Parts: sequence; C-alpha cells; structure tokens
Amino acid sequence: MSKTTEPARPEARLPKGLSDISAGEIRATEEMLGTIRRVFESYGFEPLDTPAIEYSDALGKFLPDQDRPNEGVFSFKDDDGEWLSLRYDLTAPLARYVAENYQRLPKPFRRYQVGPVWRNEKPGPGRYRQFTQFDADTVGASSVAADAELCMLAADTLEALGIPRGQYVVKVNNRKILDGVLERAGITSKQQQLAVLRAIDKFDRLGIKGVEALLGKGRKDESGDFTKGAELTKNQADSVYVYLDSGNLPSGSAEDQIAHLEGTFAQGEVGQSGIRELSQISDLIAAGGYADRVRIDASVVRGLEYYTGPVFEAELLAPIKDERGQPIRLGSVVSGGRYDGLVERLTGEKVPATGISIGVSRLLFGLQRLGKLKESATRGPVVVLVLDRDRIADYQTMVQQLRSAGIRAELYLGDGGLKAQMKYADRRGSPCVVIQGGDEKAKGAIQIKDLVLGATLAASQNRDAYLKKQEKAQALVPEAKLVETVRAILARHKS
Repeated sequence: MSKTTEPARPEARLPKGLSDISAGEIRATEEMLGTIRRVFESYGFEPLDTPAIEYSDALGKFLPDQDRPNEGVFSFKDDDGEWLSLRYDLTAPLARYVAENYQRLPKPFRRYQVGPVWRNEKPGPGRYRQFTQFDADTVGASSVAADAELCMLAADTLEALGIPRGQYVVKVNNRKILDGVLERAGITSKQQQLAVLRAIDKFDRLGIKGVEALLGKGRKDESGDFTKGAELTKNQADSVYVYLDSGNLPSGSAEDQIAHLEGTFAQGEVGQSGIRELSQISDLIAAGGYADRVRIDASVVRGLEYYTGPVFEAELLAPIKDERGQPIRLGSVVSGGRYDGLVERLTGEKVPATGISIGVSRLLFGLQRLGKLKESATRGPVVVLVLDRDRIADYQTMVQQLRSAGIRAELYLGDGGLKAQMKYADRRGSPCVVIQGGDEKAKGAIQIKDLVLGATLAASQNRDAYLKKQEKAQALVPEAKLVETVRAILARHKS
C-alpha cells in the first residue's frame, strides 16, 4: 500500500535583493529621518505622499536604463487590463501629481517625500530591489538658484546628521555639457548616447579602463555578466576621454574648472549653455558660503535619462569599512538634478523642475560605520510575570497601572514557567520584571527585579561584592509603590 504523501511545505526564504529590518535599525532609521525632515522643512519644503503603485504609462520612457528586458520595474495587470507598476522612484509619481493638480498648486511647488521604491534589477552587495528614498523637489522654478539651493540643502542635511565639513563633498555638473560632448563627438544614436552616459557615470567606480571597455565592445564584470558597450569609433571615444580629463582637477578652483571646460568645449551652443549655468551655480554657492563643500566635477552624470540640466551628488569622504573590516566605496548618498521635461510629457506644457534624493539605507549604513548613528538601544518594556494563571486579572491591573503612568509594560502571555518568563524578559531587553506569587500577594507586596543591575553584578569578578549588592537588584515593596519603584529603576538606567 502506498503511503499518502503530505503536500510539500513552502520553504522559508527571503527573496533576493530584499531584506528584513530589525527593531533597532527601524528606530535608528526613524531618528535619521526625523533629522532630515527637520532640515527639509527649515528650507520651506512641505510633505506629500503618493501611492506605491502607478499606471505604467505614467512612467513611460523614463524607466531605468534598459540593461534588462523587463526595463527594471515590477509590473502587473489589473482587472481592467491596465498595466500597473510599483514606483521606481519618487520623481515620476510627483510629475503625475503635479500634472493632475497643477492649476491649484502654488508655483513654485516645493515638496518632500519619504517612502520605499522598487527596482527589478539584478541584486548585489549594497544593491537592493526595495529601498527607501527621501526626496525634496522644487517644481515650477526655471532659475538655477533652485539647483544651487538643493546643493546647499544636501550639505546642511549631512552636517545635521553629524558629518563634519571635510568628510563629505557635494559634486555638481550639467547634463547640457555632456550633450555638448556627444554633439562634438558626432554621437547621434540614442542608444549609443545612453551607453556613453552610463559609461561616464561609472568612471569613479571602474576607472578609465572600465570606461574604455564600455565605450567599446563591452565589459564583463566580476560575476561574469556582460554589459554591451557603446561601440564608438576611436575618434569618438577620444572625445569622451578628453572630457573625462576635464574632471581631474580636484584641487582646482571653480573658476579653473569652468575655464578648462570652456577651453575644451568652446564650440556648441548646448555645451556652452551648460557651462554658463554651472558658472551661475558656482557663484551662488560661493555667495552662500558653501564653496568649501560644493565643487564642480565633470564626471557626475546620473544615470536616469530624464535629467536635462544641472546634476549633483554627495558622497562621504571618510574611509568606510564593511562588517569584515574591508574598505569599501559607498558611492553617492544624495543625488539629483534638473528634469524640465518630465511634467511636460504629461501636460504638453513646459514645467521646469529640480530635485534631490537621499538613499536612506545607504546613508544609514555609512553613518553607522562612521559611528555617527548607532542602532537604537531602546530598552524593552517592563514585563509583569504570571505565576498564578488564575490571577491574570490582577497582573493585568499592574500592567495598566504602569501604562497609565507612561511606562512601557506588557503582561507575559506565553505558556512558560518562571524560568522561561525570566529568559523571555532578558531577550526583550526589559529593564525589570514584576513578580507576585501567593506569598507576596498575602503580604500585599510585589517583587521587582532590576535585570540591568542584576546582569552587571553577575558579571562582577568580586563574588562577595556581588552577594552584598544583589539585594539592590531585587526589592520587595508594597503594591502601592509599584509605579514609584519601577520609575526609580528606569531613572537609574536612563543613560
């Protein structure tokens, strides 16, 4: 007789490119987001929230670079046969919101938003399919003063998070200059143009050899994946190399950088327009007192196709090591630029816009590795133990007394005995537990055990001192002094 086979159990596994987030990291993230929010609001930006799902045609051609056939977004059809997509960033949903509400919005419209975004791309170290962004955008301002302001905002935000001057830099460039480079090199194919921009954008990470491969036939990375190159001619590639050389002036002043760009790309109105805008931004940055933190860098490209003018990114300069102590390059933690055509695509009207985006997870990682922001060590709740199952109501009353006094508290709801309950309280990080068995109840008293002090004393090398002080870690007090005693323990360990 054949045995009846049980259905296969699903395997408990996390999808690639996604991560679970612990309570400590959530609290650390919230602390960081609170700081960013305060800086953004000090600049006059107002909050806005848009849905995680948009109609796919609202994203349109402004999808990520097409290295994969699915174009980088998670999409599905609804019951009406309409294609919907999880948002790839917070900018395209903003463009849709502005297009729908433009007549009633103040101009310029200034908003900030924080939320998760999804990218259906190959995951890798530090590269997730779901991550959080924190954006600030100004829509309806054509002046490059709006772009300069965002560079200043990025600097102020990093300093508010504890990154001192000299340990970060905000780099700014202009996509019009890059368009001038493409024009000068005679690169007219849209596909080749995007490939060249992607190659330049990877210059900092891959170096000249990597860019050379991407401008040619292509490049195979460490995993064996092959990225098709732009297949430029030698003359075309040489024009790009000349441009990259223009970015190698880290110690040069803004005037030197601009003069070099003007000398290298004297012809071409598009490129000259970009240089003029870069010069104006440089003047505004200097006037605002940010010249020591914001500098011109010709290698800044930004990968998205929709950028039309100034582009900028900020990165941390202090050495950063991973969990194994190996030095790593974190990359940009803030990025953005001008996208004057994104709203126009939906309305037919020219609507200038510019914005920045903070990669929350990447910045949090950098701050933690630099010791600027640690996972919150928030204590767990006070745990009221259950020694007599018939007296649940009495224990619940104690919990309510603590909560009414503004103290985090919970009633143990498991099935374990005293030992298991104490172990539970330890794992919860509880500062103390409340114990009342039959003997304590008969006396109208309760035992309150200070778990923090108890653990400290247990680790002491002096056994006699431990025995003498152990009584401090556990006290028998009248029921009426429950709140008072717990408060004293919490105050003892407040730091």
